Amino acid sequence: MMKDHAGAETRFVAWLSRFATPGLRWLGLLGLCAAYLQGGWDKALDFTAAIAEMHHFGLSPAAVFAAAAITLELGASAMVLAGFYRWLGALSLMVFTLLSTFLANRFWDAVGLDRAMSKNAFFEHLGLIGGFLLVAWCDIRERTRQGRRNSDPG
Repeated sequence: MMKDHAGAETRFVAWLSRFATPGLRWLGLLGLCAAYLQGGWDKALDFTAAIAEMHHFGLSPAAVFAAAAITLELGASAMVLAGFYRWLGALSLMVFTLLSTFLANRFWDAVGLDRAMSKNAFFEHLGLIGGFLLVAWCDIRERTRQGRRNSDPG
C-alpha cells in the first residue's frame, strides 16, 4: 500500500512540476510584495498622509520614518522581484513587517471587535513574515549551490 502511495505522489509531483515555471515563481513573489508596493506607492503619492500615519503610531521624526518606509517598501520589493540580492530584500521586508506588526496590531491591548480584527491582522502578518523568510532561505540556498558549482575545478 505504501508503494502505491509513493508512486502516486511521484506522478502527481511530476505533473505539478510542469507548472513550476520562472514566470509562476515571479507571480508568487509579486503577490508576496503586492501590499508593500501598494503601501510604498500610496505613501509616496500622499506624503502628508504618510507623515500622519507615522504620527499616529508615535514615530518621530515622522517625515524621516515615512521616507524610510517608502524607500524600504519599494526598494526591497524591487530587489525581491528583480532577484538582485533577493535574500536581502526579503529579510528587510521580513524585519519591517515584524516591527510594523508589533507596532500596529497590538491585539492584546484591544477589546471586542478591535481585538478580533487586530489579532487576525497580526497572524496574517506572521504569514507574510514566514513567506519572506522562505524567499530568503531559498535564495541563499540557491546561491550557495551555484557557488559550489562555480568553485568546482571539475
